[in-house]
Amino acid sequence: MEQNTNSYRVEAVDRALVLLTLLAERGRLSVTEAGRELGVAPSTAHRLLATLCHRGFAVRGDDRVYRPGHHALPAGTRTAPPLPDRMRPHLESLYGAVNETVHLMVRTGTEVLFLDGIEGVRSLRVGLRVGVRMPAYRTSGGKAMLADLEPGAVDALHSGGLPPSPGLPPPPSEKIRDLPALRRELETVRREGFGFNQDESEPGVTAIGASVGVVDGHHVALAVALPSVRAESGGVDALSARLLRSCRDARREVGAAGRARRDGR
Repeated sequence: MEQNTNSYRVEAVDRALVLLTLLAERGRLSVTEAGRELGVAPSTAHRLLATLCHRGFAVRGDDRVYRPGHHALPAGTRTAPPLPDRMRPHLESLYGAVNETVHLMVRTGTEVLFLDGIEGVRSLRVGLRVGVRMPAYRTSGGKAMLADLEPGAVDALHSGGLPPSPGLPPPPSEKIRDLPALRRELETVRREGFGFNQDESEPGVTAIGASVGVVDGHHVALAVALPSVRAESGGVDALSARLLRSCRDARREVGAAGRARRDGR
C-alpha cells in the first residue's frame, strides 16, 4: 500500500490508519501481513494491532487473525461478513476437489492481491501467496478478471505500459511483453473462460484462474496453482472444469455481478 509522504504526518498515526484501511479492504489481517504492508518488524505491527484492539477498532480471533472491531464502522451500521469469510466455503470446496494449492484474489486496477488461500499438502506443491500483490497480467486469476473488462477499459488501465512487479525479478516467461500481446491473451481467456499462467509469475509454477465477478464492490477470482511438472503430465482440463464450477457456484450464492465496471475499477 502506498505510504503518505507528507512531511506533517505522524508516523504511528499514519501506520494505524493504513492498518484500518487494510482491515476494511480485506476483512482480516495477520501480524505478518501487517508488517509486510507497513515495512516494519512483526513486533511493531503486533503493537499497533493490539492498540487498535484496545480502542475497539479491531478484534483478535482465536486463530490470531485480526478483524474489524465495533468502532471500525459507524454506530448502527450493519455489514455483510468480510469477503474472505463469504468466499471461504467455495475456496475449501475447490481445494477438496483438486488437492492443489488454491487462492482467492481481488483486482485493484492493474494489480491483484492474494486475499486468502489453502496450501496443498503434497511433498511437491506451490506455497501460499496470501498478502502478495502482483501485476494482474502475470497471474491466471488476474487475466480472467481483466478479460471481464471491455477492451477499451483494459487499454485505459495499461495506457502507461505493463507494470513491473516491485521486488520481483523480470517474468521468467516473456509471453506477454506489450499491450497487443495482452489483448491477444485476453481474447483467448474470454473464449476459454479461464486464465492460464505457466512460469509467468514464478519458474516451475502453473496456475489456472477464473473470475467470480464483482462481490461487495471487489472484483474477485479463484485460482488453482500446481507445479508445472505435474501440470505437464495432464489433468489441466479436469482442473479447469472444476474451477469453473466452483466459480459458478460462488457467483450464484454470493450474488456476484457478472462483469466489472467499464471504468476498469
